[in-house]
Amino acid sequence: MEYLEIKDVRIPKLGLGTWKNTGETCTRTVQTALEMGYRHVDTAQMYGNESAVGEGIAAANITREDLFLTTKLSRSNLRRDDVHASVRDSLDKLGVEYVDLLLIHWPHPRVPVAETLDAMNELYEKGLVKNLGVSNFTRSQFQQAMQVSDVPLITDQVLYHPYSDRSQLRNFCTDTDTVLTAYSPLARGDVLSDRLLKEIGKRYEKTAAQVAIRWLIQQDGVIAIPKATSRDHLADNLAVFDFSLSDGEMAEIEDLTGNYRIRLRNQLPSLVRRIPF
Repeated sequence: MEYLEIKDVRIPKLGLGTWKNTGETCTRTVQTALEMGYRHVDTAQMYGNESAVGEGIAAANITREDLFLTTKLSRSNLRRDDVHASVRDSLDKLGVEYVDLLLIHWPHPRVPVAETLDAMNELYEKGLVKNLGVSNFTRSQFQQAMQVSDVPLITDQVLYHPYSDRSQLRNFCTDTDTVLTAYSPLARGDVLSDRLLKEIGKRYEKTAAQVAIRWLIQQDGVIAIPKATSRDHLADNLAVFDFSLSDGEMAEIEDLTGNYRIRLRNQLPSLVRRIPF
């Protein structure tokens, strides 16, 4: 496993995403991943799987200090009192005394980000969370959040894969010494059939998915959290540290745009940000 060090924080470049993974399958996946060498697990209150994730962590029996654990505040828990109550509930479900990273899952047009971050700062001071960040924030929203938080924010977790342009946010993260965390890095499986990614993969005896993940984590300040449930897919996603893409290959992948369906789906986060629920 390779790590990214930023603001005195050491984060594994590759994590395990757990969206839509629940129950015993989630527990088994988390346990298997940790036993295979994963040290970064990403969950959220809205995923409804924090208890299952916690059971998987306990079953793996790894040292807590070796694990980087992230959870996210649901949109319904962004008011001060709800932040405090929901995070304590998350800790109980996860079976841990602290999380390494707490994120605002989505900005809410009716809840001031300063109110949420003030409460998150208080949890930081209590030692219940070690680092703070946001998710699905635009570059300007991320910048605003950084300005109102006393505790430095370390990441913006966003949809990022070879068919999405995140150059502006990526440059902003580089300029501010923060991390861009890429969720859905395989574009919900669309990269698997990509001609260019498959062609590049053949040169390294790698799959298109492995090329897509490598493209992300090879960028400065970018980490990826692909979802996987089977042992084979977990192993494949982990096997991206033994090769490097050329500058030309990186540029070729950067130019990919995807089909109309993919481009339309890329707009969903923008739509959700505007809905006050």
